[in-house]
Amino acid sequence: MKNKKNLSLYIHIPFCIQKCKYCDFLSFSADEEDRNSYVQELQKEIVWKSRWTGEYQVISIFFGGGTPSLLNTDQMEKLLASIYQNYDVIEDVEITVEANPGTLSKEKLTAYRQSGINRLSIGLQSSDNRELAMLGRIHTYEQFLENFSLAREIGFQNINIDLMSAIPGQTIESYQKTLNKIVMLNPEHISAYSLIVEEGTPLADDSGLLEKLPDEDCDREMYQLTKVYLQQFGYERYEISNYAKKGKECTHNMVYWTGGDYLGFGLGASSYFQGQRFCNGNHLKHYRYDDDKHQLQILNQDDKIEEFMFLGMRMAKGISKKEFEKRFQKPIESIYGELFKKQTAEGLIVCEGDWIRLTERGLDVSNYVFCDYLL
Repeated sequence: MKNKKNLSLYIHIPFCIQKCKYCDFLSFSADEEDRNSYVQELQKEIVWKSRWTGEYQVISIFFGGGTPSLLNTDQMEKLLASIYQNYDVIEDVEITVEANPGTLSKEKLTAYRQSGINRLSIGLQSSDNRELAMLGRIHTYEQFLENFSLAREIGFQNINIDLMSAIPGQTIESYQKTLNKIVMLNPEHISAYSLIVEEGTPLADDSGLLEKLPDEDCDREMYQLTKVYLQQFGYERYEISNYAKKGKECTHNMVYWTGGDYLGFGLGASSYFQGQRFCNGNHLKHYRYDDDKHQLQILNQDDKIEEFMFLGMRMAKGISKKEFEKRFQKPIESIYGELFKKQTAEGLIVCEGDWIRLTERGLDVSNYVFCDYLL
């Protein structure tokens, strides 16, 4: 079928060696038997949902977690085989696997390349081993370097590195050292986030670590340093927390931010498909995929408009007025016209032809800006 619609697939692998002190994601440790059973159920879900996708072609596949690189090569190959057997996957599909340093090997990386995986996202967070220990990370910077070098040797030419600022005990100087070391490695993509202390995590309950958090001014200085420094080395900020060399933006994340269709598989995985949002349950012992077991959220027109605005405006290029009118059958000014005037006067947005985007100041206070888009 010609002119197929684009679709992205997300596969959640919830397994970790141990949970980091700041993590509130759906992740936990599991033995090999549980991992094998989980992969079998994932295969069933992949087949089950494929019946919806005859008019679609898959442009990106993303294995997230947890630590997807904990799966052995046989388990990963089975999941990819199920996808290729049941979906129309384009030839140059982007296939990303999230990995923690210390979980990769020459054998595993070679198998990844042979199975079509072409992008790695490595969760470094910091090059300072003391800061890594503060976070409860299980790896060292030296292990990361070994894994990164091995990935390059095997032939991976599209690698993202995750970095974190405002870590307990972190200083401007130590964060600058991390940035220096990473840009010298010349990865294609860098995701840089500020640590958020989430309720219910070990970090939130550790008064000693909380006392070592950088203050708000220091956090803001690290944020400014990131965007200025990375730009000097050819990394364009194309989204609030994401930087890429030209042409190396993450296809999969762009689908999220532009309101594209995606299907999620596995525990807690969310989907957005044909205007409906739905997600799977969170309990491993209940994950037996033999029918539709998801929670459906029907989005009304206002919900869709809000999502279009605060997801699209995360991107540096902003949103298209023509695309808004195409989707919602009304000009964007009929809803947000007065607000745009106000935000333009405040220096938060710029309207240039068909595009509306946040200014640098607007990106810096994006959460404040997005609140005004709620209907």
